[in-house]
Amino acid sequence: MPLVALILALALAPLTAALGCLVARRPRACEAINLAAATVTLAAALPIPFLIDDRPLLFWGGYVVMDRSAAWVMLCTAIVYFLASIYAIGYMRLFDQDNRLFWFYALFAGFGLTTLVAPLMNNIGLYWVAIELTTVVSAFLVAFERVGESVEAAWKYIMVVSAGISLALLGTIVFYWSGSFALGPSYPMTWTALTAAAPKMPPVLLIFAFMLVLVGYGTKVGLAPMHTWLPDAHSESPAPVSAMLSGALLNTAMIGIVRFLAIVGAAGRGQTPRLMLTALGVLSLLIGALFILRQQGIKRLMAYSSVEHMGVVAIGLGFGGPLGVAGAFYHMLNHSLNKSLMFFGAGNMMRAYGTKDIAGIGGVGRYFPAQAGLWLAGAVAVTGAPPFGLFLSEFTIMRAGLQPAFSWAVYLMAVLLIVVFIGFLNHFRAMYFGPEPAPDRAPAGRVSAWCAAPMWLAFGPLLVLGLWWPAGIWNYLTAIARTVSPWMR
Repeated sequence: MPLVALILALALAPLTAALGCLVARRPRACEAINLAAATVTLAAALPIPFLIDDRPLLFWGGYVVMDRSAAWVMLCTAIVYFLASIYAIGYMRLFDQDNRLFWFYALFAGFGLTTLVAPLMNNIGLYWVAIELTTVVSAFLVAFERVGESVEAAWKYIMVVSAGISLALLGTIVFYWSGSFALGPSYPMTWTALTAAAPKMPPVLLIFAFMLVLVGYGTKVGLAPMHTWLPDAHSESPAPVSAMLSGALLNTAMIGIVRFLAIVGAAGRGQTPRLMLTALGVLSLLIGALFILRQQGIKRLMAYSSVEHMGVVAIGLGFGGPLGVAGAFYHMLNHSLNKSLMFFGAGNMMRAYGTKDIAGIGGVGRYFPAQAGLWLAGAVAVTGAPPFGLFLSEFTIMRAGLQPAFSWAVYLMAVLLIVVFIGFLNHFRAMYFGPEPAPDRAPAGRVSAWCAAPMWLAFGPLLVLGLWWPAGIWNYLTAIARTVSPWMR
């Protein structure tokens, strides 16, 4: 069956790359191995959405599930993994630490593996294990530079996320306990089984369990106020790792919240969880907007933008319905493309100017004319301005919220997005038109093709998806709404 072969390729390609890098140990060989694995992964992920319908497909004894939402999240991850693998070749060579690069590429492929496999887990316990593995692998990547700030960020990441994941584990246990009232003391811990049994579960336990998994997996997503690990980890990681953390990992954790929300909704208790998810989304948008205004570090600016955009996704899922869910999943793809572009650009400027501070970066347009236009276009896009994909997804989400229970969130969202637009572009105004560095500290006006090419590869689809929302994608995403949340009207 072709689908089985594609799923195997998605898992085996990065696994083989991780093992191959540990064996090869030569930096150029490891670059090629990882890039080959990322290419195979993307090639396998692209056709999968065309091979599935509304029915979840089970494999290997029911432990692996492939449905529309999993296929979509895996596609977003495969795109970011591919782009970041190209970028890593040019960026990581600048570290001049060839003796350690094989560890980086082995861990990087392992990170790609864990983020690709997690959405496939049909068992809620195994999904938790997969999410925990993403933490274990990515923590070493966050600390890869071995400077004080990156090691501190890795420890903070481990401590905060582990606390959140512990709550997610408790929520998983309570969900299983709730299911025992309908299915008996022993039953398969699958998404389908819990969804089918949800109407017979105690409502109080269901809501309590959802609160736990929302806070737990919401920590991994970076929803406020559980977001405190994200600015440090994103800003201190190597740029390709930051792109994976923002464009791949956050979506992988969000799909767990979506599936647990569907379980509660199947019991007819979805309104309260939707309000909770919307409230956390608005709070994340508020925190992101306020911290964007006062940021001094270029990568921390991008990190708080991730908090903001995950808040937008949460708001869309909270609004529900075809518009809300389709807009949220469309936003995942657009955010993955846009944030990859922005972290790549930030990495280029940091290396060129030798600083992470916005105040130390000036005259970008003069020194990097081609890169400057591309990066500025990405900055406009990431604020949700037209004509880019994030504008279209945010506008769709706001349309979904025009209902009595959620209209307040639409108005707050509109105001906060304006604040984000002003604050984010004000920082870029300073970097483009502010004071330039002294002549003896002027950056070299050249960016490696390895570092420039993935930015263009991300920008092209981002622009196209803003100008044209293909009917096929719309139908696919509304089918996700029907599949994972048929109770949302």
